[in-house]
Amino acid sequence: CGMQWKHECWIYSIDCRDEILHATQNQIIGTGELEAITVQKPAFVLGERVMLCSHDKGTKQRLILGIGLVNNSWFYVVELMSPTLTQSRTIYNRFSLIGEKSLVRVNV
Repeated sequence: CGMQWKHECWIYSIDCRDEILHATQNQIIGTGELEAITVQKPAFVLGERVMLCSHDKGTKQRLILGIGLVNNSWFYVVELMSPTLTQSRTIYNRFSLIGEKSLVRVNV
């Protein structure tokens, strides 16, 4: 139901009825059985440049680092804060799932 770039590799989210499993490509063995779903394609693709609609600190561009399908709606992993060299005690995760309506495509 989704994937994101994390720990220097792609992490795939797999819907397994009552839970969502996370695995790398080396942990997945294909069975050849596919189940069709009727969901619109995501509006953004991995690596695409976007900006947050409500971001107050200028026009900082971000990249789509992951895509996830939650309750038939697409969400996108973007970095909310730039990495720092010193560890922050208040912010544990710089990344967040953002809905499609909160993002604006950057035309290159």
